[in-house]
Amino acid sequence: MSIPTTRLGRTGLVVSRLALGTMTFGLQTDETVSYQILDKATEAGIDFLDTADVYPLGGTVDITGRTEEIIGRWLQSKGAGARRRFIVATKAVGKVGPHSWDQGASRKHLLDAIDASLERLQTDYVDLYQLHSDDRNTPLDESLEALDTIVRSGRARYVGVSNFLAYRLARAIGRAELRRLTGIVCVQPRYSLLFREIERELLPLAGEEGLGVIPYNPLAGGLLTGKYKQDTKLEDNTRFTLGTAGSMYQDRYWNERSFATVGKLHALADEAGVPLTTLAVAWVMANPLVTAPLLGASRPEQLDATLAAAEYKLDASLKQRLDELTAEYRKGDAPR
Repeated sequence: MSIPTTRLGRTGLVVSRLALGTMTFGLQTDETVSYQILDKATEAGIDFLDTADVYPLGGTVDITGRTEEIIGRWLQSKGAGARRRFIVATKAVGKVGPHSWDQGASRKHLLDAIDASLERLQTDYVDLYQLHSDDRNTPLDESLEALDTIVRSGRARYVGVSNFLAYRLARAIGRAELRRLTGIVCVQPRYSLLFREIERELLPLAGEEGLGVIPYNPLAGGLLTGKYKQDTKLEDNTRFTLGTAGSMYQDRYWNERSFATVGKLHALADEAGVPLTTLAVAWVMANPLVTAPLLGASRPEQLDATLAAAEYKLDASLKQRLDELTAEYRKGDAPR
């Protein structure tokens, strides 16, 4: 398999066009299987690994950081020089400890958080450090100054944000430019055939500013695999039942509207002779503003269909049919 590469936005950093998301590692997926997933993804050509200090997904505060620890041990297991072969990205802002200051985008927390992440990852720098969400309780200038300090100290090479509204991202870009601080180079939003709202404002902003775009949830938590049925009992240890995150994923996708759309998409994929999983990821990759979708997995074999998207050629007419079929998801929630 050959996974192409691309630049991350306007930076000189070259990354694989698919990235591996690791939030299942340490709760939904044990360490042995996590290593197998990492091995399979990297052997296929993925060199872009994304994590966060609050992972594993669905875990409580007492196990935050476990995912970073697994990645750190895996990197060490690959021998001397392994760290240089991968682009490692992590994130901070979520709650990672018992104190009120163990969360957010304050200077104190970000400077503490990067050091803790580096220790768990067993490295002295990350390639990309991201704000996991928008902390409205901390002035943007304070957060941007902290990110600038982190880059200037050598603990991160680039900085980005995730889960920012377009206007807040625009303001952060402007404040960094005005203050001559390290600039934001990428954004990590939710994006899939079942969630297209970012096409209205966030993606145009990313295009105008030359930001990299690293979408998460390209399979809508697994709903776009077509394996779930609304009238069947949810199994344990899936994205829709996992610990503290299960209810969030059910709120996002577990509804009649989504299942009806998935049924139509499944029929279209069958007609095209391609797995819906592959088609869904290929559709995200077909957007010229997208750098690299994040692929998640709880078992290594789940990567087969998603990795195949790197080589699948999405026909223009098929893409148009997918666009038309899911156009309503550009508008937000249906009227209630």
